[in-house]
Amino acid sequence: MCLIMPTTARIGVFGIGLAAYWPQFAGLKERLEGYQRAVEERVRGFGAAVVSAGLVDSAEGARAAGQLFLRGDVELILCYVATYATSSQVLPVVQKSGMPVLVLNLQPVAALDYENTDTGEWLANCSACCVPEIANAFARARIDFHVVSGQLAAEDAAWREIEDWCRAAAVARAVRESRIGFLGHTYPGMLDMYSDFTMMHAQLGAHIEVLEMDDLAKRVAAAGVGEVAAKLAATRETFAIEPSVEESALDWAVRVAVGLDRLAADFALDGLTYYYRGLDDNAFERLGAGLILGNSLLTARGIPASGEGDLKNCIAMLMMDRLGAGGSYTEFYAMDFREGFVLMGHDGPGHIAISDARPVLRGLGLYHGKRGAGVSVEFKVKTGPVTILGLTQTAEGRLKLIAAEGESLPGPIMRIGNTNSRLRFALGPAEFLNRWSMEGPTHHCALGVGHQAARIGKLAKLLKIPLVEVK
Repeated sequence: MCLIMPTTARIGVFGIGLAAYWPQFAGLKERLEGYQRAVEERVRGFGAAVVSAGLVDSAEGARAAGQLFLRGDVELILCYVATYATSSQVLPVVQKSGMPVLVLNLQPVAALDYENTDTGEWLANCSACCVPEIANAFARARIDFHVVSGQLAAEDAAWREIEDWCRAAAVARAVRESRIGFLGHTYPGMLDMYSDFTMMHAQLGAHIEVLEMDDLAKRVAAAGVGEVAAKLAATRETFAIEPSVEESALDWAVRVAVGLDRLAADFALDGLTYYYRGLDDNAFERLGAGLILGNSLLTARGIPASGEGDLKNCIAMLMMDRLGAGGSYTEFYAMDFREGFVLMGHDGPGHIAISDARPVLRGLGLYHGKRGAGVSVEFKVKTGPVTILGLTQTAEGRLKLIAAEGESLPGPIMRIGNTNSRLRFALGPAEFLNRWSMEGPTHHCALGVGHQAARIGKLAKLLKIPLVEVK
């Protein structure tokens, strides 16, 4: 779903063995190194850059591997248990970086040929032997670790879990390296959305670029004739344009969209959150009223735009986009007790790449609760499995993720120039709203396609942010 170049995770990989075995069993080390190369190749297939420390077989080698991973700036470390190794030659590899570790207990064969297996062959398949020992050392050293057991060459649950971790690591890196523009201010009075920029830097590593409306106004004014014509052509191709859309309003929205493209490029933005009230039809009020089209187009190409100045939701939308799920700007609209679903959507920008049909541009004579009038975007999310993700803040000042998996249903929606979708969760509408609200969310969330809770859980661990799944 993300149309910009995805961030590449840096994954540290090392195998383990015991140096005492090599002179005793000819060819064993080379065989195990071959297995490790196969692991590394599969990890590269998940879009990761592998930082390999090779096969570690001594305490001295473990310290060198630890330094390599520290210099390599890895998000995640994979410890491939090739054969038995003492825990003293494993722990030093992971202590310095402080990154989570997957202990890979991946057996090369489904079962031993017991009557014809000698000691050397057993040692080539005894990955399970030292996993409990390693787990004990990691637990006592307070290492964040997870054990993944399965088969080396199979397409099984173990490899699906490893892929989830690698994909989540790429999202974690994207969040830590992100530059989020904050244009204008938060919608006055929405206490749930007020955010501390320093908190975002401190807990996520994200950079918040504070922008003035003048920054956008300058770029809109500089929009060239060719740029505007190209953007208008792309808009007509992408959207079904309702007769309610006035040509002057469409022309203005297109010009603002060109200005937004320039703004995103000039400030190297990975996301944008914005709101500006304006006054008496002044220039900034007109500018704010023209943002919906351009920000929907930005969101669809991987630069999520969150209205009303909701910075936390912009980050949640970024996470969902980098997971390949979309991530549309959303809030709760209504409960349907007859059919058992929740209607969810929002005015303003949406992730049109996950629309169930050609999105609609509708002309609005007013924006409810906001100044101005103009062009708005309307669609519903594709039917099938979906996930909503919210990023909120606790009373202690810590960020917290809230997620829920559900299903997007077919059926009519309101034709009011807003995104809105019919979403059914495992709990009924009333109980779901009760449970979600008791987690202290912001009133916005990011709506994406597919069931993403497993990867979100791993992302939360990599970012060291608590996650609550409402289910």
